[in-house]
Amino acid sequence: MLVASCAMKKSSKKPSNISEEDSAIFRAAVGNIKPLQQDSIVINKPKPSVPPARHEKDERPQMQALIDSEYDENLLERGDELLFSRPGVQKATFRKLRRGQFTIEDELDLHGLTVEMARTVLSDFLVDCHMQSLRCVQIIHGKGIGSEKKQPIIKNKVNNWLRQRDDVMAFCSAQQRDGGTGAIYLLLKRN
Repeated sequence: MLVASCAMKKSSKKPSNISEEDSAIFRAAVGNIKPLQQDSIVINKPKPSVPPARHEKDERPQMQALIDSEYDENLLERGDELLFSRPGVQKATFRKLRRGQFTIEDELDLHGLTVEMARTVLSDFLVDCHMQSLRCVQIIHGKGIGSEKKQPIIKNKVNNWLRQRDDVMAFCSAQQRDGGTGAIYLLLKRN
């Protein structure tokens, strides 16, 4: 097939550097060739307008399971410091965040909320922050002193949820004056 197309297109191409002798040897080796006639292949096949069988609503339960899942090695204790920074966040910017040197433009307190309520309130809060073009906010998640197992459940969830959001550039535990390991400073992506 390749040979046929090369022989057919020879006349439309520029002269080659192949000698007449090499060309004659090639033609003798190839023999009589005919172009292939094939009309069953569609070269510019149109793409389907609707994605195949999987829709967003079909994926929602799996995505929710990922958000809800906790890994034992990631569980934090009450006094553990939260630190997260996306690639591209400058070290000086992250250092300034850790020192509490950004102006806190809004605050959210998640004390006393269930996990489901905290997720909803946090999500709504971040949407509002985006709409208002806020850059730095504080989230108070608590230390888990009032929870059943005396573990920081909301703190662990917030840590996991925020890492999954594209609009979150960095976060870290707050300075002692602002709640210490019971709160975080959150740096959001600029609009």
